[in-house]
Amino acid sequence: GYAYISQQGKARDGQLGVYEDELIPGLCQMAEAVHREAGKVVMQIAHCGGNSFAMPPEKKALGPSALVLNDRLCAAMTKEDIAETIEDFKRAAVRAKEAGFDGVQLHGAHGYCLSEFLSPYYNRRTDEYGGSLVNRARLTLAVLEVVRAAVGDDYPVLIKMNSDDFLDGGFNRVEMVQVAGMLEKEGIDAIEISGGTHLSPDKYSFSRVTGVVPEEEELYFGEAARMYRDTIGVPLMLVGGIRSYSVAEQVVSSGLADYVSLCRPLIREPHLIRRWHSGDTSRADCISCNRCFKPARAAEGVYCATAAEKRRKQSG
Repeated sequence: GYAYISQQGKARDGQLGVYEDELIPGLCQMAEAVHREAGKVVMQIAHCGGNSFAMPPEKKALGPSALVLNDRLCAAMTKEDIAETIEDFKRAAVRAKEAGFDGVQLHGAHGYCLSEFLSPYYNRRTDEYGGSLVNRARLTLAVLEVVRAAVGDDYPVLIKMNSDDFLDGGFNRVEMVQVAGMLEKEGIDAIEISGGTHLSPDKYSFSRVTGVVPEEEELYFGEAARMYRDTIGVPLMLVGGIRSYSVAEQVVSSGLADYVSLCRPLIREPHLIRRWHSGDTSRADCISCNRCFKPARAAEGVYCATAAEKRRKQSG
């Protein structure tokens, strides 16, 4: 998840990288570890855009337009910056394929670079990369084009994109469906829809702190998925708040989506899917508290801080 494609595109310290060839041997080990367990692994490649928490003070983050983000000025990308970013995505995809990953996913959600260009909230440009939806989608489509050409037609290329920014004047579900149609025309293999940005209200964050909620409140983006299904034929991956086996099963069996995506539940329970397959289909232990973000952002690794605290207490 969220491997940065260039030093300029790095979001945080401790983040997985795919920005240079010297990283390929280590990435090979990751892919091989998954394959030994008969799994498949796709690398999510990303540029943070203006949402950098790792940029040194003397260097500005780059996004579509000059904005103040994270209490710092984000500078507008030049045409040269845009061209370099497109090449960085291509080179990252090639490295992922060389390392043995089974596909790549472009990160086009959550207010990072591709998402920022898609969103009229972040994108105030007046050139061919701003204004109309076709112009705002130009970077994402250019990235897909060069990545596809570099990895070949038989190598899966996916994208994660927002269904809604949940910002006044931001990217919304209507535009999401339109961009999905553009991506479908250009040969994307699957689309995962999510939502929210770092600036969205807490209740619409891309990683919502909800605690334990009833099953009927688990699925964040169900309505967006229905709008997608009405128009788009590309396989749909649906993420957002799914904690119950029955909800996941209904999403797929009803045809609402082709795949269910989980993140925080697998941080709390890495063997959750194995447990469900074994017949224990009780709800995931994850309580959507977001305490897993703290060690990750401190470059201490990704783990469930709530479970770790519970183990410490039990051990005395």
